Amino acid sequence: MTHTAPTDARRRIRPLLRPLLRLLAGVPLALAASAALAGSAGEIVLDGDWQFRQLPASPQARAHPEAAPWRSASVPGTVHTDLLAHGLIPDPYVGAPEAGLQWIGLADWEYRVEFDAPAGARDAARSELVFEGLDTFAEVYLNGEKILDADNFFRTWRVPVQGRLKDGGNRLRVVLHSPINRMLPQVQAMPHKIAGNYPSPHGDEPRDAMTANFVRKPGYHYGWDWGPRYVTAGVWRPVKLRSWDTVRIDDLHVRQERVGAERAELSVRVGIDAARAGEYELRLWQTAPDGRRTRVARQRIDVDQGDSTITVPLRIDNPQRWFPVGYGAQPLYRFEAELLDGRKRVSRAQRRTGLRSVVLNREPDAPGNRFQFEINGIPVFAKGANFIPFDMFQPRVSEAQLRRVLQSAVDANMNMIRGWGGGYYESDTFYDIADELGLMVWQDFMFGGGMQPAYDDAFRANVVAEARDNVRRLRDHPSIVLWCGNNEEEIAWKYWGHGRDLKQADPVFADKVWDGYVQLFGHDLREVVAEEGGGIAYWASSPSNDLAEVANTEDAGDMHYWEVWGNPAHPPLKYLDITPRFMSEYGLQAWPVQRTVDHFAAPGEQGIDTPVIEAHQKFLAGKGNERLMHYVRMEFGEPTRFSDFIYLSQVAQAEGIELAALHHRASRPHTMGTLYWQLNDVWPGASWSGIDWFGRWKALQFHARRFFAPVAVSALRKDGRTRVHLLSDRTRELRGELRLRVMGLGGEVLRDERQTVVLPALSSTELAQYTDAQLLGDADPAATAAVFELSVEGEPPSRRVVWFGPASGIDWGVPELQATLDRDGDGYALELRSERIARAVWIDFGDIDAELSDNALTLLPGETAVVRLRSDAGLDELRTALAVRSLADALRR
Repeated sequence: MTHTAPTDARRRIRPLLRPLLRLLAGVPLALAASAALAGSAGEIVLDGDWQFRQLPASPQARAHPEAAPWRSASVPGTVHTDLLAHGLIPDPYVGAPEAGLQWIGLADWEYRVEFDAPAGARDAARSELVFEGLDTFAEVYLNGEKILDADNFFRTWRVPVQGRLKDGGNRLRVVLHSPINRMLPQVQAMPHKIAGNYPSPHGDEPRDAMTANFVRKPGYHYGWDWGPRYVTAGVWRPVKLRSWDTVRIDDLHVRQERVGAERAELSVRVGIDAARAGEYELRLWQTAPDGRRTRVARQRIDVDQGDSTITVPLRIDNPQRWFPVGYGAQPLYRFEAELLDGRKRVSRAQRRTGLRSVVLNREPDAPGNRFQFEINGIPVFAKGANFIPFDMFQPRVSEAQLRRVLQSAVDANMNMIRGWGGGYYESDTFYDIADELGLMVWQDFMFGGGMQPAYDDAFRANVVAEARDNVRRLRDHPSIVLWCGNNEEEIAWKYWGHGRDLKQADPVFADKVWDGYVQLFGHDLREVVAEEGGGIAYWASSPSNDLAEVANTEDAGDMHYWEVWGNPAHPPLKYLDITPRFMSEYGLQAWPVQRTVDHFAAPGEQGIDTPVIEAHQKFLAGKGNERLMHYVRMEFGEPTRFSDFIYLSQVAQAEGIELAALHHRASRPHTMGTLYWQLNDVWPGASWSGIDWFGRWKALQFHARRFFAPVAVSALRKDGRTRVHLLSDRTRELRGELRLRVMGLGGEVLRDERQTVVLPALSSTELAQYTDAQLLGDADPAATAAVFELSVEGEPPSRRVVWFGPASGIDWGVPELQATLDRDGDGYALELRSERIARAVWIDFGDIDAELSDNALTLLPGETAVVRLRSDAGLDELRTALAVRSLADALRR
């Protein structure tokens, strides 16, 4: 949930060491991956003594001579992290250095390494260099000869090098050109521009000639409304040398034709690249989830020179099926194929997968069309959030960081996350973790917004190759349940003025742009998923109705709703008026916890409109605190200190998203999914996330654990009426008790009722509606609350408190919070008690990180709550640092 940050926000030691530590931590993983598809002469990873420098002819060379000498580099890595490791730039995340680092994206860079070819590689029938990730416009030279011109960050580039290798001292050189300078002349020459995303505020490219949409490179590198603009470059994934003399298994795919409780019918497809024709023996092994390994096929095959595919049908009786978290277990099978030439094994490959059926049900119904995921025949209500890249510089993202955030999603009762299209296709490690945890993944292709030059045949061909690379790489992960063409491009064209403005300027070109869009997202990518995706559904855009005339509606398809927070900045109660089929984006912003803010801003630099704070607030080009303050004032009034603003922003975010999520769940089966924006952060700053860059939970993440609980009560008040629903994601009927108490804030109970309730399987049940008069009687609404509590055996209790006005108008009094901290086994137990209702109770340990079992909670008068925690700190240190606050403290004048 958390990890420790430097106490001093200015400390540079950890940023300097981080790339090296992550590189060393990743070596065993790289070696394991390289062995998975090894050929007869072998495979090596070129992760040796790389060096980098700014290219002498670079446009920025004269202004930045410090980057001219050759220096050691990390591969995989980026220019920014290499410069940081040598102390040539400040930490890009601390203070406000962003504007002064834009020269890096305008420069050209050069990487080089020398390597010895392994025994036999020089004379092997086949040798190839494999570049799993080059960022982005790259010229590659081997021993002085150009062997590759690359132009796509997301593709894997394979270059035949037989006859070009020496036994020792091979020189590999990669020249990386500025994507801005490469594309700017082309964009500026266009008489009418297609829409981009976020213009640079730093002058590194003209505001009216944005280049990002013309480059197959992560859109977030160019800046977004939650992250900085660092247009980096580098060799961002491993470089490998593969050699073989006979045949090599180039691909292994376990296509799940039909999976049911009684049997699974599979087609195991073995892709072969043969250096020479011949007869070989193919063996197929299956390792069950319990570890039992069985040979399931053995056959002689005749292979022609070149590429071919062998398909082996396979049947598994009584399969152990993979289920999303909360619906069953996540057993995983491993399949291994090997090729033998006589008695010698010349190649092997393995894949791990979970057996399940996946259907995106879009059947028509009375309102329009359903949009629900059915896993193994179960209609699953999708609960979760959108994820964005985990760092501005992908190569330094560690497995521990990925696991921490994904485990946090599961801990908050999420079962689905959506991979937003402005980043990159995540690592195999990411999806391995999702498979193990039972997290379903909605995966966008990498188009984050604006419009693409899809009218260009070469651009589309490049994207199709990218899509095939990544769908093939990821298709055996059971977690992936949908491929989606792009993020928000269809609605931007139809409703945001992108299409209208271009049609007014040049109707012929506008038609050409839209026709190219339809070709790419309506046909090309759909065809790739149909051919390569293993039966997973394709969706043209999010939000959309799969290229139907009308998109982003409540009756069909998925929906993004931003009239809360965006324009016209409606209050969160407006969420209750929108009932989609599947809500795939909505959100409210908040600042991270104080300790995270302290990491990048010294105390004197902190204030609502100070330069460093505005540098870490990317919404409205740094003026997003004005919008955030609008939402804080709406419910809580004017904060007096910046620390109160941080705290109240989190309370506003958590309570607002809770309204929406509970409404979506209560609207089942019309609504069958709710994914808020967003799960995680790309750097430390203000954003819509529930988990900050360090992995620390905001109040939203603690609330999500409660409002996403499999069994919960929803009590939502609007216009003087409260509607109560009972929510159950369980696949069996449940019985329990619902308690309603109406009480004064000081604890006097005005009403106390209990009733036995039945919760049908997979349901939302409306239990009651109450007017304010029915709940309050003669009680003062400013001093009274209604408390609904659901108790079901075997499930955590669920509580929902209804307030009868904005928090700024409620008479909170002094809760007199009491906190007692003691040891509890190998951790600690914090006992909390309040004499009055205490809303939004927040537990904090200052500069000490602690993992809390709960936080951001409401205490009732006289109630004792026990929160368990883990920390490396000692008891006395924790007691000294402990601070507990409630809403009354922030609103007290």
